[in-house]
Amino acid sequence: MSLLLPLRYLSGILKVYYSIVCLWNDTLRLITSRDYKMSQRMEVDGKTALKRLQNYLNNYYFRKIVYSIVTLFGISILIFIIARVLPGDPARLALGPRAPEDVVEQYRKLLRLDQPIYVQYYYWLIDVFHGRFGLSLVTFRDVLTDITEFLPATVELIIFTLIIDIIGAFSLGVLSGRKPNSIIDNSVRIFAYAGIAIPSFVWAIILQLVLANWLDLLPAYGRLSLGIEVKRITGLVTIDSLLSGNLIAFGDAVAHLIIPSLSLAIGCIAQEARILRANLIENVNKDYVLNMYAHGIPGSTIFFKYALKPSMIPTVTIMTLDMASMLGNAFLVELIFNWPGLSRYGITAMLRKDLNAIVGVVLVIGLAYTIASIIIDLVVSYLDPRVRHRR
Repeated sequence: MSLLLPLRYLSGILKVYYSIVCLWNDTLRLITSRDYKMSQRMEVDGKTALKRLQNYLNNYYFRKIVYSIVTLFGISILIFIIARVLPGDPARLALGPRAPEDVVEQYRKLLRLDQPIYVQYYYWLIDVFHGRFGLSLVTFRDVLTDITEFLPATVELIIFTLIIDIIGAFSLGVLSGRKPNSIIDNSVRIFAYAGIAIPSFVWAIILQLVLANWLDLLPAYGRLSLGIEVKRITGLVTIDSLLSGNLIAFGDAVAHLIIPSLSLAIGCIAQEARILRANLIENVNKDYVLNMYAHGIPGSTIFFKYALKPSMIPTVTIMTLDMASMLGNAFLVELIFNWPGLSRYGITAMLRKDLNAIVGVVLVIGLAYTIASIIIDLVVSYLDPRVRHRR
């Protein structure tokens, strides 16, 4: 009995040890299997994330946005250098010819004009990231404040110009392309020659004389008549008047927009109608269209459904670029009609050598071209699915 008792204790201890070892092995096996599964899951998630990143990088519009940002950065460097190497002292122009030299020197140091160009650009870029485009030498306000004040007037003018342009260009182009060498076609071609040859500011003067002075049908200048006020909400007078429920102000604002919008749109209509006409005539004579005529498909269906759609691609491209260019090219029309727009503000900044305002206006115009380019790609992809599949 004395010998059997220790053996029983030893066997019990061995059983407990064996149980602990088995439990430990099972635990290690479980942990190992979980780690393996987690590693597999992490590997799969990593591959999925990498594939998504590659899809983003291969996406046409993502790459276009990245290229646009790089382009705007390059434009800012270029225009910043050009604006500062132009002859003339901005501090002297801002303070006037009678300002004391020590005051001009202090103002020059305040604007950091006494430092190298790369240092000036560094501080300007920091201000841009903080939402400041620098101080205007003409208005003595932040350039971003000036842009937000003057940009809506030009945007409103461009929107109404675009509406007139779309209606006029497509109507004349379709009428001319549907019946080539007819009286309508010849009339449209004569109008196109005149519209392209005569600048927009000449059309502005002609329309102002005829419609405003002689016939007294429309107002001659300004955005609103005297005595009519609209609370500023968006900066677009037509939108603000509708939001305020002031229909009288809305009608007055539309009346003030007709002549300047029409004077800007005539040249665009003439050019784009000619382009649409030429593409329609070319596409109507292609083999697949002639094959449809041979199968007895109605002519109107062939023309508007199968010939017009591909013919619109060059016209839409030119139309969108024309609208973007008006941000900088509408200054004479804005000057004639006393229109407080961004284009007029930009020309004033260039004449007064307002460095920060010049850079700010050019960046806004560059951004407008970038947005126009993206819009062109979207519209062209809709009109021609082959372009979308290639991308």
